[in-house]
Amino acid sequence: MQVEAVQYRDGVIEIIDQTLLPHEYFVLHITDLETLCEAIRSLRVRGAPAIGVAAAYGLRLTAERFARAGHADADLLRRELQAAATRLGATRPTARNLFWALERVVQVALAAPPSVAAIVGAVSAAATAVHVEDRAACAAIARHGAALLAQRAHILTHCNAGALATGGIGTALGIVYAAAAAGKDVHVYAGETRPLLQGARLTTWELERAGIPVTLLCDNAAASLLGRGAIDCAIVGADRIARNGDTANKVGTLSVALAAQRFGVPFYVAAPSSTIDLSLDSGAAIPIEERSAAEVDRGFGVRIAPEGIGVFNPAFDVTPADLITAIVHEGGIVRPPFREMLAASLDSPART
Repeated sequence: MQVEAVQYRDGVIEIIDQTLLPHEYFVLHITDLETLCEAIRSLRVRGAPAIGVAAAYGLRLTAERFARAGHADADLLRRELQAAATRLGATRPTARNLFWALERVVQVALAAPPSVAAIVGAVSAAATAVHVEDRAACAAIARHGAALLAQRAHILTHCNAGALATGGIGTALGIVYAAAAAGKDVHVYAGETRPLLQGARLTTWELERAGIPVTLLCDNAAASLLGRGAIDCAIVGADRIARNGDTANKVGTLSVALAAQRFGVPFYVAAPSSTIDLSLDSGAAIPIEERSAAEVDRGFGVRIAPEGIGVFNPAFDVTPADLITAIVHEGGIVRPPFREMLAASLDSPART
């Protein structure tokens, strides 16, 4: 019952509007860059890998529209693509996959022969490759991560790191799907993920469609659940991982990691290598997006706080590497010390 969060067909980017789930399943058909930027900013498409795929397709859309308009200036097209990449990169600052995808496609455009047709062909192939490779990475992450789970496993997760968040089967939830397919008895406990309730709205929706047992809990009940020995491991996705293993993920992840360590429960991070940012020495350098106060004081259109009250609404927090048991990417399972092992793992021939 896997869903496709992002697809590209006949010059149209198709995304599932995740702001409407679980009440309505609606596919947006996007044909211009500004609409795509709005979709990313407003979380109609979300999840670091899925954003990267969507952005890559945004550059493909830009190149193909340029060619259809009859323009023949290759240098102008390259400038248009660089400008489009800048606009897309300004939508959300934390997810490394977004910038990785944009940089990759722009570099291909700059290296292509100086003709509009050649650049369009190169950009189209590169954007498609970003999607295909993310799908393959998710499958490899799922395969590696499933080996970490016992035959019977109760798994705590936070936010949504499934098919809705990626170009494939998912990262954290991909591991769950692979374990279930291998005959393991898995049960997921999903934190609701305030303030936008991605766990309640999206993770439970995905798991229910897949026939995976799932229990929803308030975010502030996670520590209690861990403390009573009801959880075998926690698995989350990631939006950016620094060289030392510090990991940015949906705000609230740090609380789960702290509680997991306190109660001796393994805490795993699952993400493709495109999420790993070796240019950042530690999580202190990861840019953290802060979002509108309206998401907190009047979430989903209902005011729940006094007018004019101050609001702190970071979209992400950073979990220090010493709280992480292992990081799973498409190359395998990486364990501490992350500063040495993470970079080395990216050069491993085991990568798929």
